[in-house]
Amino acid sequence: MDEQGASLLGPADVRRLADELGIKPTKKLGQNFVHDPNTVRRIVSAAEVGPDDVALEVGPGLGSLTLALLPVAGAVTAVEIDPVLAERLPRTAQEFAPQLADRLTVLPADALRVQAADFPKPPTALVANLPYNVAVPVVLHLLAELPSLRKGLVMVQSEVADRMAAEPGSRVYGVPSAKAAWYADVRRAGPVPRKVFWPVPNVDSGLVSFHRVDPPSSASRQDVFRVVDAAFAQRRKTLRGALSGWAGSAARAEELLRAAGIDPTTRGEQLRIADFARIAEAASSGSSS
Repeated sequence: MDEQGASLLGPADVRRLADELGIKPTKKLGQNFVHDPNTVRRIVSAAEVGPDDVALEVGPGLGSLTLALLPVAGAVTAVEIDPVLAERLPRTAQEFAPQLADRLTVLPADALRVQAADFPKPPTALVANLPYNVAVPVVLHLLAELPSLRKGLVMVQSEVADRMAAEPGSRVYGVPSAKAAWYADVRRAGPVPRKVFWPVPNVDSGLVSFHRVDPPSSASRQDVFRVVDAAFAQRRKTLRGALSGWAGSAARAEELLRAAGIDPTTRGEQLRIADFARIAEAASSGSSS
């Protein structure tokens, strides 16, 4: 047990808990359990969580990261879709961090469906090892649903981390990058070795950090995101062509692009989120050249 009153799970603990619960990690739920205490300490430190924070953890699994969060956060809310894991987690906290277990709230729920009203305290920091197959939708949903969420650090597949943090002009810049930028300043925060997981995944992992920013426009998020979706649905087309369906015609798309100060021959991967917002503003104002 460390000086803050919590023991962390090592490889033997992870295997013991999994055996006790009859858990065989499944690809469907993207379950890869972290069994290295140094890795979870590093994640919590990089997340800059403090006593004033309500940490939100998605997919806590067996509790490796949860136990590292309890000593530093004022409270921890863990959202777990697996009912067996959700039921076991409070007992794990009692076993490994008895003095801190009352800081933990477990919500047995799907993170893609949770709403602000589901949380006893508004979360301020997202810290999570996210299932690879739903990482981007989960982050975008939580940022949209929880305005109290000011910062976060998530562990995701390395390629997903690249896409979330990509800048315009990058080969991997796309819908996830642009939409994430509406909510936050998103950055890569380092790699995570495969060997810290059980079972060992066949992909590399990486950390992504974010800090909430004000939206770049007064246009509605839904309107702006419709422009983003249209722009990247046909990446190889210029914006004049890619936005023709959204605008009603290629000519109308060109009109709106020029009103927004954007060259119609540009492609979507060259635009920042503020540029997409200007296009949406032009459409909502009924601009005509």
